[in-house]
Formats: sequence, C-alpha cells, structure tokens
Amino acid sequence: MKLSCSVIELRFLWSRKCRPSFPGSKMAAVDCDMPMEPEPQIMSEEEMEREAEGFKEQGNAFYIKKDYSEAYNYYTKAIDTCPKNASYYGNRAATLMMLSRYREALEDSQQAVRLDECFMKGHLREGKCHLSLGNSRAASRCFQKVLELEPDNSQAQQEDKNAEAVQDFEKMAEFCFEKRDFRRVVYCMDRALEFAPACHRFKILKAECLALLGRYPEAQSVASDILRMDSTNGDALYVRGLCLYYEDCIDKAVQFFVQALRMAPDHEKARLACRNAKALKAKKEEGNKAFKEGNYDEAYKLYSEALTIDPNNIKTNAKLYCNRGTVGSKLKKLEQAIEDCTSAIKLDETYIKAYMRRAQCYMDTEQYEEAVRDYEKVYQTEKTKEHKHLLKTAQLELKKSKRKDYYKVLGVGKNATDDEIKKAYRKRALMHHPDRHSAATPEVQKEEEKKFKEVGEAFTVLSDPKKKSRYDSGHDLEDDGMNAGDFDANNIFKAFFGGPGGFSFETNSSSGPGNFFFQFG
Repeated sequence: MKLSCSVIELRFLWSRKCRPSFPGSKMAAVDCDMPMEPEPQIMSEEEMEREAEGFKEQGNAFYIKKDYSEAYNYYTKAIDTCPKNASYYGNRAATLMMLSRYREALEDSQQAVRLDECFMKGHLREGKCHLSLGNSRAASRCFQKVLELEPDNSQAQQEDKNAEAVQDFEKMAEFCFEKRDFRRVVYCMDRALEFAPACHRFKILKAECLALLGRYPEAQSVASDILRMDSTNGDALYVRGLCLYYEDCIDKAVQFFVQALRMAPDHEKARLACRNAKALKAKKEEGNKAFKEGNYDEAYKLYSEALTIDPNNIKTNAKLYCNRGTVGSKLKKLEQAIEDCTSAIKLDETYIKAYMRRAQCYMDTEQYEEAVRDYEKVYQTEKTKEHKHLLKTAQLELKKSKRKDYYKVLGVGKNATDDEIKKAYRKRALMHHPDRHSAATPEVQKEEEKKFKEVGEAFTVLSDPKKKSRYDSGHDLEDDGMNAGDFDANNIFKAFFGGPGGFSFETNSSSGPGNFFFQFG
C-alpha cells in the first residue's frame, strides 16, 4: 500500500473514523478520531455586513444590561468584521467611557469621525473624552463641531459650557497657586474633576496642594491611585516624595524624588525638592552636632540657616524652631526661646515638646499663668506622672505669685540665707522708715510708710523658720490665723535695732532736705 492519499480521501477517512494501517509501524491500527476542521468560507461583503450588524445588536443588548465588558467584546467583533463602519467605533467608544477607559474611548471616537466627518455622536463622544481627560480646549472644539452640524443640540451646548467652566477653574487654580492659597486651589480642582474625572494633571495639582496644607494622607491617597494605573508617573512619584518630605521622613522622600527624576528627567519640582531635602537634613544634623558639643552659638546659627531653606516644610521647621528655642534657653535668651516655641506650635499644634519647652521658659520668667496653661495642654494630651508633677508645680508657683512676694519686698533671692535676709531687712527698713521721710509730701510719706510695714511683715515671715517653710511651700499664712494687721512694723524695727533710743534720724541741714544720718545709742 502506498503512503499517499489525497486531502479528500483523508477527510473521508477521518469522517468515517477509519483505522488506516501503515506498513512497518508498530502501531498498525490506530483510531483516527480527530475532528475535521471546516474549510474556510469566503463570505460576501453583504454577508459580512449582516454578521457585523448581528454582533452590534448583541453588543447593544449587553450595553442596555450594563454588562459593558461583554458589550465591548461584541462591538470589537463587529469592528473586526467590518472595520470601516463609524458607528461601531462610536458604540465601542461609548462602552469604553462607561468603563472609564477614556484614552481608548478617545481613539475610537477619533477613528469614528475620521471615517465619517458628519458623525455627530462621534464628535460629541470625542469631546466628552477630551473633557474627562482635562483637555477642555480640545473638548470645546469638538462640541463646536457638533453645533455646526446641529445648532440646537442641547447636549453639546451644555457640554461646551462645562468645558468653559473647567477652563475657568484651571485659570483660577493657577492664580491661587501663585498666591499660595492652596485651599482655594483644592476647591477649584475638586470642581474641575467633577467634569474631568480622569485628568491626572488636576489630581496631581490637588494632591500637591493637599501636601502643602499638611493633609498628607489625602495627598498620598490621590498619588497612590494614579500610581496604581501608571507606576511610572513622575508627577505622582513626586507627590509621594513630597508627603514623606513634609512628614520629616527625608531619606525615603529623597528616594521618591530620585525615582521621579528617572521617569521625568526635566521634572523641576522634583529636582528642587530633592535638593532642599538633602540641604535641610544636612543643616539640621550640623545644628544637632553643635548643640551636643555645647557650642550653642553655632547651633543657634545653623538652626536659623536651616529655617530659611524651605518655609513649606511645616513639620521639620517646627522641630527646628523648637531646637532653636532650646538653644535660646541655654543662652538665657528666654523671650526669644518663648517666641521660637510659639512659632513651632503654630506650625504643629500637636508638638508636645514645644509646649514643654515654652512652659519651662514661662516658669523661668515667672509667667506662671502661661506656664500652667501649657502644662495643662501637655497633661491633657499625655497623662504621665512627670507631666502631672510639672503641672502641680506650676499651679503652686502661680498661687504663690498672687500673694505678696516677701523675697521681692526685701530684695533677696529665694535661696537667701538668714544673714542675707537680716542685712536686707536692715537696709530696707532704714530706707523706708517714716522718720526719714518726715519732710516729704503727704503722698510720699504714705507710700513710704506702706513699704516700711511690708518690709517688717516680710522679715517677720522669712526670719521665722516655720513660717518661712509654710510660706515657701505655698500655704496661705492667713489660713494659719496670720494677717497683715497683726504686724507692728515699729515694734519689729525696735526689736531688731535694740529697743528705744537705739538710734534716731536727724536732719543734716547742710546737706539739704531729705538727707539724714543715723544716731545710734
């Protein structure tokens, strides 16, 4: 048997499930159970159009059911069968728009109007795609074309107004960005995105402004959505880096800026942000090093220089202000330190360290009400034993500050010794004794008498160990049955100077009025 057979014979054998035998083969009998492939049939143009229409009708049915994926498949079959029919591209464009695949929809719409310049729905859909992608001027041209074909088309009229509104929001956003009114920019972009939901440019601008406003999670979310669709988007990588940079994660931020520059080498914002991030980190670290080494003047200078690098970096600048405030307190520039801590708190209202530093400066400058207010804020946020103790200490000092400050009356420090207190009393008592001011006006005499009594009262308390202890611990001495009326300044004076006749004030007439010398017995 010869090993040659015609195609027709083979088809016949396959169709009859024959068992052909091949000489010399171990498989002498093999079931030939293979299905016969149909011969390709050449369809007429009319038949192809009919089949394409059938695919289109099926696509329409799925579109009505909102099964846009299946509708897309059938419209694609219709296009493959009849690629010169504008309506098929138009229908598939409509389906792609429903799937939010606007760039593909734009290509189909453009192909539709290339095939049929008078295809009104094609021009309308092209305009909508342009608008959805944020190309408002191109969209407006498409809507104008529709109105040329059909002047009363209300949909085209409305869409053209929407395109104009987007242009207006763009212009306003650009103006507000230059004025650093970032909240207004976010508002404009939100309004524009209602008409242009697929515009990455609008989303990026919104995300950048959210980052500049300190709304980092929102900014990150917008940028991440874009990167899920396009992992090479340089703008989105820049915004991710910007958020990290503003959250003081500088090393990670630099990585994103570098990646953004790889994707878009001419990205100026990413280049500037990368440079600022590196400079800010270096200057801050230099300041920290100088502070640890006790070189406070140099640290103050370095922190000040760091603060000029990027005024938009709120979190890092808050830390820099607080650091400079700490240096200021070391340099005894307490008022400047308070100002720096206040600047830090303005930038970051949750910055506990700045409240703590400012409160301590308030204590050091005896501004106890302000200190209490800051420690209350700290304790409300973090209820620790340390914070509770600091608050109680400030409250006690505030209470003490509202009484007479006997140390101030005598002109001594709170750690004055008994001898220092005695010397201070001697000096002040002689200075304010009424006899010394007998030639003065009644007003001066009255004022000096008051001061003389206060000096005696202060000495009585501070020279008595028990009273001094209770006074220092914040107790109100009036609660112990003691009040200013119980003090006889003259008796205290006489007792201190050794009783009656111990000394007298005499006027030195040659020296003029108001000059006295003391006569001791």
